[in-house]
Amino acid sequence: MKVMVVLDHPYGAEAWDNTPHHRSFTAALAHAACQGLDEAGHEIDLVDLHADGFNPVMSAGELTAWRQGAVSPDPLAADYQKRLLSADHLVLAFPIWWEAMPAGTKGFIDKVVAKGVAYHQGKGLPPMTNATKLTGVTLITVMSTPTVLYKVAFSSAISRILLRGTFGKIGIPNLTWLNYARVEKNTLAQRQRMLTTVSQRFARLA
Repeated sequence: MKVMVVLDHPYGAEAWDNTPHHRSFTAALAHAACQGLDEAGHEIDLVDLHADGFNPVMSAGELTAWRQGAVSPDPLAADYQKRLLSADHLVLAFPIWWEAMPAGTKGFIDKVVAKGVAYHQGKGLPPMTNATKLTGVTLITVMSTPTVLYKVAFSSAISRILLRGTFGKIGIPNLTWLNYARVEKNTLAQRQRMLTTVSQRFARLA
């Protein structure tokens, strides 16, 4: 199975280890997921949005391509589009800021999961995926807001935006959200257990 892992964090994929002032639990979770995938023999396509210098802002030319259902004129976005269409599973790993995704992830959705490329829409019909190999999407998120508060006060906004409102809308099955709240309150041993659980979970991905 080919798994596309998209990491959106300013410190990048190399910030997975426990180095003070340059560490990211989001990157650590993505690294743990990749360890599990590698252990199970899956092919990993890791995308580090910040290391790649991905520009999340859609230009006028890109919007025109989106309207026409054409490949993005942004070479990096076009490369991501090609890689997405060849993936069997997509993992999006990012922190939740102001109850939603950071700009990089939003730009990935806007520019890569694009009309005419990732999905098509006929008159009067719901959008349908063109990523026919894609059998599932997993979100891995980290937030400071307590999980119960996020679900009650903000109606699990990220799930509504990305799972129901994006991938569910275009017909992608097997949508999963793994959320890790207030990890700064956990001990190092507790965080390590979380990482081990994630690695084991992705080792079982089928």
